[in-house]
Amino acid sequence: MSSSTQSKPIVTRIAPSPTGDPHVGTAYMSLFDYVFAKQQGGSFILRVEDTDQKRYNPESEERVLDALEWLGLSPDESPKVGGPNAPYRQTERKETYQKYADELLNAGKAYRAFETAEELDAIRTDLQRRGLGQGYDGRGRNLGQEESDKRAAAGEPFVIRLITPDEGETVVNDALRGEVKIPNTEVTDAVIMKSDGLPTYHLAVVVDDHLMGVTHAVRGEEWISTAPIHVLLYEAFSWEEPVWVHMPLLRNAEGKKLSKRKDDVSLDSYKSQGFLPEALLNYLGTMGWSMPDGREFFSVQDMIDNFTFKRISLGGPVFDAKRLRFYNAHYMREALPLETLAERAKPFFKAAGYSLDDEDYLLDVIDVLLPRAETLQDLAEQSAYFFSGNFEYTEDAKRRLEGGQKYLQDLEREFSRLDFFDFDDVDDTIRDYVQSQSVKMGEVMQPLRAAFTGTTQAPGVTDLAVILGKQKVLERIGRALDFLQGGLPDDNPQAKKEAEEKEKAKEAKEKQAKAKVTKHKKEAV
Repeated sequence: MSSSTQSKPIVTRIAPSPTGDPHVGTAYMSLFDYVFAKQQGGSFILRVEDTDQKRYNPESEERVLDALEWLGLSPDESPKVGGPNAPYRQTERKETYQKYADELLNAGKAYRAFETAEELDAIRTDLQRRGLGQGYDGRGRNLGQEESDKRAAAGEPFVIRLITPDEGETVVNDALRGEVKIPNTEVTDAVIMKSDGLPTYHLAVVVDDHLMGVTHAVRGEEWISTAPIHVLLYEAFSWEEPVWVHMPLLRNAEGKKLSKRKDDVSLDSYKSQGFLPEALLNYLGTMGWSMPDGREFFSVQDMIDNFTFKRISLGGPVFDAKRLRFYNAHYMREALPLETLAERAKPFFKAAGYSLDDEDYLLDVIDVLLPRAETLQDLAEQSAYFFSGNFEYTEDAKRRLEGGQKYLQDLEREFSRLDFFDFDDVDDTIRDYVQSQSVKMGEVMQPLRAAFTGTTQAPGVTDLAVILGKQKVLERIGRALDFLQGGLPDDNPQAKKEAEEKEKAKEAKEKQAKAKVTKHKKEAV
């Protein structure tokens, strides 16, 4: 890291291409950009790489900004908040890029190339046949300035290419890898301005980073192969390079780069599943980096307090959604106050159609479900029986009910006699009854659990009873007994309703058909 770079205010940036769902990789890079900038008292910029207008989606741009805000990684400058380096979309900076492309043209460091798509295909095929790669053979360099100007003035489409060295090597000084040397035979004359007047990523990223004062270019290691083009552009402009930091890529369980087609990489998806931003950031923070004391759980502020690029490992970190669930469960159970968790969970309960009028009831429900839930969505999905007694019985629950009919009848009577329906009274009632019957606790608890919830996979029976309350407990035991006595031939009310509606429709259709026959007979007479 050069002393001149260190003396500047630290500036990092993220430059996503909004073409779809906000990517978890964007959050990963943003986290390290944000942490380093904040640690150094610098600024974090977001700008939009939107020159691929065929794929660019304005809604996607908004979703990227919203996702970073949800994560708590809001940039200091962006299209949304503005800033001294505006504008922050490439398409709004076209004149700037053209100015610098013309500067390279006039200095003889770049040239116009007029090859058609068909000619470029032929060039690539020929190079590949000769074992020279699939790039460009530099023939546009041989076009005289006069002819180039004439063809451009005539309106013939062209691109602008950077002149790159044919011999030697270009060195990329990477903060994590040291000197990365790439033979110049592998660096072809890159297109820096497209025929539509928009820059390629190469020119835009260099010009923007320079003008916005970016001191550290933190990006994925997939950019190492094209980094020589950026280094050569800095040399062509006689500008100081930023510190290059090529982070290890996130990989899936197969060790391959995360794929939009095969892996769940959408930040919106993780948010909609009920993952907490604190948990996601903590997990991303472990991707190739570790705390000095080795602790597994830490906050963004902990990262800021302890961050150094020296602790980044170059091994490909594996992003495992199951492991993320482990982190999320920890934050739900250990890190957030119950009231905060309830506020986060409310949208999921509302989406499920549950009434949230009783705040204390919701807190009790969430508290008792926490040991079994790993996401906010889990809480909502597992809580259905707390908000409706109109549930189906699982096959296992049916067996438990059948084996415990006597216990249900007896405890229905015992519960009805209780003046106070608190934890101690309910628990004592159940334990006294179990002892009086000389049976195992589970033989009584499981039928009760099945009656209360329709399943045998639920929290403790006493907790369930106290949260539901005396009236609902008696109602649900009564419902279970009715089911056992044949009073509920179909414990799926919705299915029963649909069957009744089908039968009515069938009868109406038959009646209509008979009416038609009668009408025809009358007309025949």
